[in-house]
Amino acid sequence: MEMSLIHSSCRNLQFCCSKFIQFRFEGGGGRSSLISPLFTKVGSFHSLQTTTTSISTETTTSMLRRPATKKISSSLRDQHEISGTTANVVELDPSLPVKKKAIQILPELKGTSIFLVGINNIMKYSLGKLLSDALRYYYFDSDSLVEQAAGGESSAKSFKERDEEGFRNSETEVLKQLSSMGRLVVCAGDGAVQSSTNLAFLRHGISIWVDIPLDLVAREVTENASSEILANLTKLYEEMREGYATADATVSLQKVASQLGYDNMAAVTVEDMAMEVLREIEKLTRMKKMMEAAGRPF
Repeated sequence: MEMSLIHSSCRNLQFCCSKFIQFRFEGGGGRSSLISPLFTKVGSFHSLQTTTTSISTETTTSMLRRPATKKISSSLRDQHEISGTTANVVELDPSLPVKKKAIQILPELKGTSIFLVGINNIMKYSLGKLLSDALRYYYFDSDSLVEQAAGGESSAKSFKERDEEGFRNSETEVLKQLSSMGRLVVCAGDGAVQSSTNLAFLRHGISIWVDIPLDLVAREVTENASSEILANLTKLYEEMREGYATADATVSLQKVASQLGYDNMAAVTVEDMAMEVLREIEKLTRMKKMMEAAGRPF
């Protein structure tokens, strides 16, 4: 996909990366027909165009992709002798229940995008990728898009320090483009909850606050989290908490661990969290359906 985001705050800042969305397979020759959305500037507005091209199925993507389904090891069977008899042990894909649940709610979801908010951490990113795979949605990381638009992580940091307002405008532009599309799972950065404009863009989809204990997030930085790291995370959390709380639903790792009877929160898997997210989405879609039905005239 050729995606060009030209930010009003910095005319020389342009994000352009060649990514492709797989549309359908044709034959068995390793070729596929692809659709690549193209963002172009028209006057003061952006329009979405589609172009069709063909590339080999070996093409991989990072920023915009439908994650490849993991190879399931159910075909690997270990033979064990139990009381003189042979038993087949099948290793199952742990994401299968998630995918089954996703199929159940897809008809009511109707292509509505999912926005994950909360302090950035490994669980949040892994959750976004698993959900996009289960729902057959496309995956975006809004922070990475902003960084690439600025020329990389270090350039983005420099840009933010030099012109914070311009940087915030670029975050808003990315969210604006993402909110105009459907069938996406977006890991939204903190900028998504820092202004009423950005929060309004999140209303185009379903927003979920992925709430992870700060001590676990701190351990991702270093095994022995220092008081300074925890203090910085706590400060960020308090600054963003009000914005996080505007999400349509909250999925707390601590609550999921309690529901599953885990004493150790580290025992909660991304599949456990994904199931809880899908349950919350199911509740929201049912509530919306009931409200629509109640609003119809007799």
